[in-house]
Amino acid sequence: MSAKDTAKKLWSTLYGIQGFALFILMLGVTVLVFVQVIMRYVLHAPLMGIEELLLFPAIWLYLLGGASASMERTHIECNVINVYVKGPLALKLLEILKSSISLGVCLWLTYWAFEYLQYSLRVWKLSNLLYIPLFFGESALFICLSLMAIYTAVELGDGFLGLRAALQSKEAE
Repeated sequence: MSAKDTAKKLWSTLYGIQGFALFILMLGVTVLVFVQVIMRYVLHAPLMGIEELLLFPAIWLYLLGGASASMERTHIECNVINVYVKGPLALKLLEILKSSISLGVCLWLTYWAFEYLQYSLRVWKLSNLLYIPLFFGESALFICLSLMAIYTAVELGDGFLGLRAALQSKEAE
């Protein structure tokens, strides 16, 4: 098996794991909200702490959803510059610039998230009502930002490959 095939298999496995985790998180949030609505409005016996319990899958869902959008390259963009720049070579250079800036910001945020993760491990705060370690929610920040940095680095690499292909096609003309 070639390195390219191994990378594709690893990529699809990671995509599957991430998609399954998102599915489980969405299912968990839906079930918890449904239970809370039934308990509160039908049985008139609200369950204390369910909002606090919802916090953890909601944090993971939000951040892992961002990482998933980064992996699929479906994150929100404002491509105003594409209206003015039409050349394929210039567009590839702009794509590389965008990915480079995104990777720099992502790596900077991941560094700060790592510092926060270390702080969270050292302090080991607990939630107010259910005494759940907040580390389980706070760790999502570092893990998901790390995933976003990896996906952005791959996007940057693809940008360089696209630039090389554009330069080769330009030379062939």
